Amino acid sequence: MPLSLTEEQEMLSRSAAEFLADRASLAQFRVWRERTHEQAFDPELWREIVGMGWPGIALSESQGGAGLGFAGLGIVLEQLGRHLSVTPMNSTVLCAATTIQLLGSTQEQATLLPQIIAGSLTLSLAWDERAHFDPCGVATTARSTAGGWLLNGCKRGIADVSSVDRLLVVCRLTGEAGDREGRGVFIVPRSTARLRIEATPMVDGRNCGEIELDGVELGREALLGGAAAPAAALERLADIINAGLAAELLGISEEAFARTLRYLKERSQFGKLIGSYQALQHRAANWFVELQLARSLVQEALLALDAEPGLALAAQGPALASMAKAKAAQVAELATNEAIQMHGGIGMTDAHDIGLYIKRARTLEQAFGDQSYHLNRLASLEGY
Repeated sequence: MPLSLTEEQEMLSRSAAEFLADRASLAQFRVWRERTHEQAFDPELWREIVGMGWPGIALSESQGGAGLGFAGLGIVLEQLGRHLSVTPMNSTVLCAATTIQLLGSTQEQATLLPQIIAGSLTLSLAWDERAHFDPCGVATTARSTAGGWLLNGCKRGIADVSSVDRLLVVCRLTGEAGDREGRGVFIVPRSTARLRIEATPMVDGRNCGEIELDGVELGREALLGGAAAPAAALERLADIINAGLAAELLGISEEAFARTLRYLKERSQFGKLIGSYQALQHRAANWFVELQLARSLVQEALLALDAEPGLALAAQGPALASMAKAKAAQVAELATNEAIQMHGGIGMTDAHDIGLYIKRARTLEQAFGDQSYHLNRLASLEGY
């Protein structure tokens, strides 16, 4: 299967790269991280991104989107990784819009998705509760009452938690923590009574945090789709999110390689360019090969998630998503470690840009399952 970009995708990649280099580059990131940590992203930058049409890239044209699928969204996420841009694309578009697309009723999709596309609504997905991602280990409960629902529990690792308008909270309607069935997703406004939000600045300069729901009362309409979410739909949601995060990790790895390659061609030591030393050439060559393997897996995973149900490629989607996330995380670890080592002492300093990539890579590697989680899941999917 050819994995080269189409002409339309090439244009999207170039336009995203040019826009982010101008409006959301590493220089802007350095300025942004010195801000107060109460704001997760720049609203003005988000309005400009909305004007570019990115929030609707993966949505169909009938839903008001661009119809470029997850492969198109992955191209933008890759560029966000290359520039370390601070935006709510992951929280609002990759996670929340996909959740609504998969689980929302026709009416909810018609109401919420246009708001996301227009930039008037930002959301974040609150799923995780433990130190490591456990999609079925949901202990936060939602109990039916005469007037609606009563939510109790805690969530952690919620991106952009201090600034989004609403939260999509995964709760347990029936059964016990660990059960595959019985989970549902609730739309919870930030201003809801008895909802406590605690934001924490992350090592990568982003805003993350946790919430506590202490008897939060919601109406009947708060349950997305009006019923418990099918387990298969939640698993597909996790696959899409991980494929998107793998695309951003790929962008980080590619940029770390490009910057290090330039440095090898410019830095002299003992009267010679350090890139002339065979040991570093061999390491760079191995790095390049690993990047190509990661790119192939990420692209194929995104294509599989876009494929029509019933096709052989679509059936491989879950396995490819875990393969892509595991490989992208592995390569990002290699890339950022090698980048810092080949830059020498300056690679460890905050004054040099290369060290910023390892911080973002490490947070993405852990989100929605690390290498070990996805390798174990892949083995389970393959019957081991």
